[in-house]
Amino acid sequence: MKPAPFAIATLAALGGGGLLAVASSSDTPALQWKEYEADVPKTIVELQPFRRAASVEFQLSGDWGTATLINLNPQINAWFLLTLWSPGAPKAIAYHLENPQPKTQTLALSEAHPYGITLSDGGRDVECELWPAGQPAALQQAQRSELPYAPLCEDRLYLRNRVSGTYTHLERVTNFLRDHVWGGEQIVGFVKEEFFRDAFLEKGGAVTAARPPATPDAAPNAPRPAPISEAFAAMSVVPEHLGIDIGQGAGGVLLGKWYPVRDTAGIFVSVMQPQAITVSGPHAGYIDSVEAAALDYMVALDLGEYDLGFALGTDHPRVGWSERALESVRNPALAGPDGIGSVAPLVVNGMVSPPTVQTVAATFAGGFKREHGAFRYGPLAQQNHGTHYGFIEQGVVFSKLQPGLATLIVDEQGAVRMKTWTSADDALLPHIKFARQNGVPLIEYDEKTGASFPGALVDSWGPGNWSGSSDERLRTLRAGLCLQDTGTARFLIYGWFSTATPRAMARVFQAYGCRYAMHLDMNALEHTYFAAYIRKNGQILVQHLVEGMAEVDRKGGGGELAPRFLSFPDDRDFFYVTRRHGDR
Repeated sequence: MKPAPFAIATLAALGGGGLLAVASSSDTPALQWKEYEADVPKTIVELQPFRRAASVEFQLSGDWGTATLINLNPQINAWFLLTLWSPGAPKAIAYHLENPQPKTQTLALSEAHPYGITLSDGGRDVECELWPAGQPAALQQAQRSELPYAPLCEDRLYLRNRVSGTYTHLERVTNFLRDHVWGGEQIVGFVKEEFFRDAFLEKGGAVTAARPPATPDAAPNAPRPAPISEAFAAMSVVPEHLGIDIGQGAGGVLLGKWYPVRDTAGIFVSVMQPQAITVSGPHAGYIDSVEAAALDYMVALDLGEYDLGFALGTDHPRVGWSERALESVRNPALAGPDGIGSVAPLVVNGMVSPPTVQTVAATFAGGFKREHGAFRYGPLAQQNHGTHYGFIEQGVVFSKLQPGLATLIVDEQGAVRMKTWTSADDALLPHIKFARQNGVPLIEYDEKTGASFPGALVDSWGPGNWSGSSDERLRTLRAGLCLQDTGTARFLIYGWFSTATPRAMARVFQAYGCRYAMHLDMNALEHTYFAAYIRKNGQILVQHLVEGMAEVDRKGGGGELAPRFLSFPDDRDFFYVTRRHGDR
């Protein structure tokens, strides 16, 4: 399907061999869409259907070279690829540039100085020479700095440099087994089944019916609480490992109620045991006694106060074939399901950009790695090359969004949506800033009836690609997301389930009145990591949803904490939550 109209490209972009293919036809957008759709080997640049490029010539040691600036998605206006090419060179030298002010600042090759870029913001133009006198001195210095984000043009622009991501011990071992040991995936599966199942099970401290804690004060525009059965309504639990301060000290909390996070507006925490939920209407089926009594933590983020972003890790998710994809659906001529096997010359660096760090209120880990992000069983395994999970960062498509998958979308205006992707939704692509797919939905929403219901595959181990053991034992530590709409406010709810099957997750998210829910990652604290950043008295306090998650962060020489995703590159993809109104 052809998407909605988008900006006409003036020049074609970087070709598959690294040379510049120049074109000025009005058919360029249509040709680029055909490139995007074609089931052929291609580059990451050729995978961008909305790219727009312009070129200038410059003189280099008596010879003429060509500089090309490619806006990878003009509607988002955040990521650019600058290429410098000269006769005799085997290929163009590429630099991945990030525009830190995409809503106001535009970039163009300079007409006044043939060795730089013009930055325009609010009617003011700034000339920035990046390769003066034909030598890319400023660019080379930025590249040699080895910083994940190297400042250029007095911090008006950043060069994204390739860096190594940080791996935890668990990540290093599992990656070694999968990449270098025959049968390594089976070994990893055995370890998960035998040692991680219920490893993080939490039941809470003492449960009492005597003198229950007071109901938290109803905050304006607070999330909707979950209905609790009469048998549990007066009972309180002590969330012993909760690391976010909700002002309760060592005291208990009421199940299903929302408690505002101390010293932070628009973030709330709730605690739940699935057995306490009043079940009504269509809901997930049987849940066993272990997951019924397990303690789950929920964090609600007011989308009127916060924006959501998404970033790829230095290594994951990859763009090649998942080992789960059947041989019958693979095209041996392709390095991956989208025709690419690498993101080069683009750079993914697993951390928040420097200007954004100042406004970050929370971060949390993303979804499955590419190894697990495709289907081996069921109808989705037989279509679209095995239906690999798609993802988009800053408007750049790294893996196509596939029909039938649960999808979180953030558009150019910052609006957050969750839906099951369809082929017709390709019309939305020019306006998507961030997107992440991760399996099939936990719960879906019926617009006609106004009711939510469990996803059709919530109880299907193979067709749902829920992971877990080969004999379909699905209970383990899991995380997920849902959207709640109260009529006056919208909340993104992050759920941490100390041990649960997908059906238990669906039941809990339904209880909180969520319209849609999707799975994230599982099995370990580092894969279900969530941290909030509390600004108080000029300091930033890092509070982890579960205390043990602090082990993933780095410790400085003086004992100070260097939080994951903010202070150093990480190998895994993640989401970040930013304040809309500065420090609050």
